[in-house]
Amino acid sequence: MINRLIDGIAAALNKEFGDAYEIYTEDIEQGLTEPCFLITCVSPKSELFRGYRYYRENLFMVQYFPKSPDFRNESMAVQERLYLALESVMADGRLIFGSNMEGEYVDGVLHFQVSYNTFMDKADTGDPMETLTQQVNLKG
Repeated sequence: MINRLIDGIAAALNKEFGDAYEIYTEDIEQGLTEPCFLITCVSPKSELFRGYRYYRENLFMVQYFPKSPDFRNESMAVQERLYLALESVMADGRLIFGSNMEGEYVDGVLHFQVSYNTFMDKADTGDPMETLTQQVNLKG
């Protein structure tokens, strides 16, 4: 599910910002093309809710690397657009809403956090029906 959420975030970013912005989903050691985004799942959590249902908390970090010499103003303008662009993303054919959005500008890079929390059903691979034989004797 995390990879599908990353794909949904990347699609939402591409829709909002277009092809002029590179979108990375893996760390780049060298050759970063600015302006660009880097999407990382920071701390996924899973908790058994009931039966085969799990509550998944997925905190994502979207980093923005600006290009212009006016780094701070460019980053703040991008942050405003991120609030709307990442309000919801498509993953597994359904809309998942973002929450707890916040941005922080550190060392020339915008760090934007958003959580996509959802319920998941565990896939049961076993045979759902088994044969039961019962003999009943009635006294009457």
